[in-house]
Amino acid sequence: QVRLVESEGGLVQPGGSLRLSCAVSGIFFSSYTMGWYRQAPGKEREWVAGITVGGTTNYADAVKGRFTISRDNAKNTVYLQMNSLKPEDTAVYYCNTQRGSQAYWGQGTQVTVSS
Repeated sequence: QVRLVESEGGLVQPGGSLRLSCAVSGIFFSSYTMGWYRQAPGKEREWVAGITVGGTTNYADAVKGRFTISRDNAKNTVYLQMNSLKPEDTAVYYCNTQRGSQAYWGQGTQVTVSS
């Protein structure tokens, strides 16, 4: 059974930082591309960042230069370091992987950026 479990998010002031983690089980983690998505209230879920098996990273324009995705294959965990947070980053954040045609998602974690 594939499981993705995100860490707790939280309330952060604008300009602050937060690191999310996602622990993965049920797959050979190091063989899978991992991604982070987010969904703000009233909006569709959007891709935020991805990291390949080889460690190549890609980011949505909205977070480029502020967010960093990384992975620790020894711990079967993917991270999202979020810096210089803005109110528009407020959303539920999900980690994701895909095996064939099957997509797997974590339960989501709320990140709220507000003063």
